Amino acid sequence: MPAKSRNRACLLRATIRFASLLGSVAGLAALSVPHALAQGNVFDLGNIVVHSTTLHTSEVGEQALSGADIRAFNRETVGSAINTLPGVNLSRNSRNEETVFVRGFDSRQVPLFLDGIPQYVPYDGYVDFGRFTTFDLAEIRVAKGAASLLYGPNIMGGAINLITRKPLRELEGDVRIGFATGGERKVAAGVGSNQGLWYFQAGASYLDADSFALGRGFEDHKASPTDSGDRRQNAYRTDRKASLKIGFTPNASDEYALAYSKQEGKKGNPVYTGKSTQGSMRYWQWPFWDKESLYFISSTELSDALTLKTRLYADKYQNGLDMFTDASYSQRTERSLYDDKTYGAAVELVSRHLEDHELHLALHYKDDRHEEDDKNFRDVTRSVAIEDIIELSSAWRLRLGLSHEEREAHEAHLLPTGTTRATNGLIELAHDLTPDIQAYASLARKSRLPTIKDRYSYRMGRAIPNPDLDPEVARHGEIGLRGTPWRGASGEASLFYSHIRDYIQTAVVPSTACGGQTCDQAQNISRARHRGLELSLQQTLGEQWRLGAAYTYLDRDNMSDRQIPLTDSPRHKLFAHATWSPLQQWAFQTSLDAEEGRQVSSGNATASGYRHVGSFATVNAKGVWKPRPDLALEAGVNNLGDKHYELADGYPMPGRTLFTNATFSF
Repeated sequence: MPAKSRNRACLLRATIRFASLLGSVAGLAALSVPHALAQGNVFDLGNIVVHSTTLHTSEVGEQALSGADIRAFNRETVGSAINTLPGVNLSRNSRNEETVFVRGFDSRQVPLFLDGIPQYVPYDGYVDFGRFTTFDLAEIRVAKGAASLLYGPNIMGGAINLITRKPLRELEGDVRIGFATGGERKVAAGVGSNQGLWYFQAGASYLDADSFALGRGFEDHKASPTDSGDRRQNAYRTDRKASLKIGFTPNASDEYALAYSKQEGKKGNPVYTGKSTQGSMRYWQWPFWDKESLYFISSTELSDALTLKTRLYADKYQNGLDMFTDASYSQRTERSLYDDKTYGAAVELVSRHLEDHELHLALHYKDDRHEEDDKNFRDVTRSVAIEDIIELSSAWRLRLGLSHEEREAHEAHLLPTGTTRATNGLIELAHDLTPDIQAYASLARKSRLPTIKDRYSYRMGRAIPNPDLDPEVARHGEIGLRGTPWRGASGEASLFYSHIRDYIQTAVVPSTACGGQTCDQAQNISRARHRGLELSLQQTLGEQWRLGAAYTYLDRDNMSDRQIPLTDSPRHKLFAHATWSPLQQWAFQTSLDAEEGRQVSSGNATASGYRHVGSFATVNAKGVWKPRPDLALEAGVNNLGDKHYELADGYPMPGRTLFTNATFSF
């Protein structure tokens, strides 16, 4: 069968498979879908894309996971939380970091924001989603190929925005405590007050674990095993976070908020346990992983038809990495220290002067500074974006966008500096087929500017820099349906296609600078194609049942070298859950995480250096008892079947994990 026919057949089988899953696991289903948005204490100033006050627009291209769903699914890190959404998958790398892929794009291409403020590390553009806890979040928003250009630069594959809380009452808050297998303990508290003219929101959390349980059938394949018991070694972690936000609302239209957050973390780095003999073992520990953010956000209505929005921020990121000789962690050979700072601003003007138009103009400025071993680097990134939402009729809407961005190297430790530029655009058309169902189609061109690491890293003596790297560029196309197909249901179906060129990959070049005859160098040498299908459905049945499912089919191809696969994302992925509330005081929930078709790297980057990790399905279950309206007690188990599975070669995920939690709200 020709390749195209095979792909079409595979896509059809995926659709049929999803339909049958809905029938057979209806009792194990749920998700958060775009129109099931969080209501209540959401800090609206933290949103980039906001419903128009004059046009009947909807947020095509964004999905929201509410704080209530995050807590119901017991997703305590941002990575595990958004793993419940269609099109998103979680991975884990050799640095013991939670990484996230959105339709196959990694976190450098889908940056993380907090209330619209960039959170990614200036040096390499990555972020450890496992260090970002969810205790103080009101919702998480995920935008994909047609993400608004108002987010700013580098949204090649989309954007992830963490939205914090805003209090609604004169006094409100909650306290949560919990314990789990592996010596895990947690406590989190939040308190807020809204006095009309002003408000404040404060929060603090502590999450600590000694290790985690290994699944049934796990085996350490090294010649000298480090993990021969039932607990993962060197898998400790501690995360502390505190936040404070003060807001001023002088009238019904204007709002000003100053926020501060500080997080401190440390973690072990479990040793590789797979069969590959390539490379050396990493006996690593991270004694600190600290981040501090101060930001100001405002919205001022200058007139009935003109609104000014501003964002000002300063961000500080520090981490340390200790490298040891063996698993005793008694003799340190090296310590690597990162010290990154970011200063930035964004100004957005929203005009409604033209009838049936909402015109947005945004300017972004970001100053990134990286210091490592007395070497200083500095990048300045600027962008301008214009986006217009046009109401063509009561049932048709059009969104047009255009942006230009550039990154200028101001300092590069004796290496050449320069400027990299990119231009982006999008067009999106939405049509209301009925009052409850909407069809949409979009085309977009997005880019990612190369980071300091991409251009200037020597990769511990294995590589030579390439200051002349060009941006990566992706072209996206998407069509879909969303809405309420019948009573009590909401869902979405979408087909998407992305073509990526100038992918930055490692090439081998002739050079004696690395101690031999060749060196590695980052170059714009690859092309890729991502295409797939997303289906999601949520259903309520009376007052007792809530069901649903989120399924993703993703096909990624390396168009430059088919011998080297694109890794770390499954071909098929399903998240499902069901909640049964037989009585007002009792609720029982079960959920399912399943995937297949994930390829990962193992050893050198050759055809023999890749393998498929096994397909898996894990079931989670819990019961909740509310003896009084303000108190909830729960107990449950994750990975009920004690399944041994991996998201990366040689790095097992937790086995059966028992937990208990208590929440008091006021």
